[in-house]
Amino acid sequence: MPDTDVAFAGVARQAELIRDGQVSSRELVDLYLERIERLDPELNAFRVVFPERARAEADRAGAGGASDDGGPLRGVPIAVKDCHDVAGELTTHGTGCVDEPAGSDSELVRRLREAGAIVIGKTNLPELAFAMFTESGTWGVTRNPWNTERVPGGSSGGSAAAVAAGLAAAATASDGAGSIRYPASYCNLFGLKPQRGRIPIDPGIESWHGMSVNGFLTRTVRDTALLMDATADEANSPQRPSAPGGSFFEAAQTPPGNLRIAVSLKAARALAPPMLDPRCRAAVEQTAQLLESLGHQVSRRNPKWGSVGNGVAVLYLRGLADDVRRLPNRERLGRQIRGLGRLGSTIPDSVLRSTKAATAKHARRINAIFDHADVLMLPVIGEPPVPIGKWDSRSGLWTLSGMTRRTGFGPPWNYIGNPAASVPAGFTDDGLPLSVQLVARPSDEATLLSLAAQLEAERPWAERRPPTS
Repeated sequence: MPDTDVAFAGVARQAELIRDGQVSSRELVDLYLERIERLDPELNAFRVVFPERARAEADRAGAGGASDDGGPLRGVPIAVKDCHDVAGELTTHGTGCVDEPAGSDSELVRRLREAGAIVIGKTNLPELAFAMFTESGTWGVTRNPWNTERVPGGSSGGSAAAVAAGLAAAATASDGAGSIRYPASYCNLFGLKPQRGRIPIDPGIESWHGMSVNGFLTRTVRDTALLMDATADEANSPQRPSAPGGSFFEAAQTPPGNLRIAVSLKAARALAPPMLDPRCRAAVEQTAQLLESLGHQVSRRNPKWGSVGNGVAVLYLRGLADDVRRLPNRERLGRQIRGLGRLGSTIPDSVLRSTKAATAKHARRINAIFDHADVLMLPVIGEPPVPIGKWDSRSGLWTLSGMTRRTGFGPPWNYIGNPAASVPAGFTDDGLPLSVQLVARPSDEATLLSLAAQLEAERPWAERRPPTS
């Protein structure tokens, strides 16, 4: 049986170990299943685990022997967020409303399987992915492996907890208003929100009217890059992002050169006055100093946010309302999401159309910062991981207002589409993860991967493991 180090080795390294015959896929699956059985009762990262199916897939992956390539992810066990279809399984979206299993894999899962990955289980999320925490009346509370009294972020909190605790090599995630970046920030992981249209969303689905994209949560930069190479296909995307010009994996291993980096601590306007904890501010300031020491030209410059927050609010609330409307058995939903759904349903189609039409105007104004910089650095979120149950007794609107105080740095990039990444940046004195956010020009994930990998080399965050592991 492989040791614990292998459980934390990540996708790229595990794929190498399998190709070299140093470990088998079956050994990896058994290792993760044992860890899930032992650790997940406390963490509640997984909604459902597939032990027999995963073992059977692992045995098939090993049938060709070490010399058989079998795809870049051959035999590597990954987790799938429970908003992505896995054939024959429920896709609950964090609710108790769904009784009918999916008829086929989502396009993202299909591509991962085609690349050789093994799906070990599905991870928890809040109802309809609405929150920066992962708590569900149906599926329970998901906890942060770094401190189980704190949230792991949301909505991809189950995926983040699973990867951070060494229960899967990586996990799929989605990001409609920060839901890859917040869990990455809270769990000491790398989380890249790709350019809109880069990673497939199933045909006919425009989640949250174009704000939501698919991606991954991983321990290392090169793990994310490898998964993106295996799944990206901008040629078939209706948004048609610019082609990357090369392998994402190569970009993650290429020095970034000397970049112009703008640093900002200003959040977009939200429903309530934004907050920025001194520890999150310090993480940005210290990373700015590190980048300057690495030869980058660092300056202070704020994006011209304007009224972009209004556009974010319209697409978020109307997107939630539309998701509620499409669900069966809506009476099973929790109080918060029902309230937000009612609020979103008051937004007329005319306002929705004008909000989407205004995207290009906001993008031109905000992206003007890249006339003066190659990368923008700002906080991911305004506060380190908050306590479990912080908004338990609150209404949907109160909860949304509280969340927006902390999240004004992330959603604008969903609205205008740019790639943005959460990069680990140390810990608080009491052991809670900190992070910074890097944002690039449209379709320039390569620069983010290159720069994040440089920071990773200086701060090898994957070497540190949570106490719950």
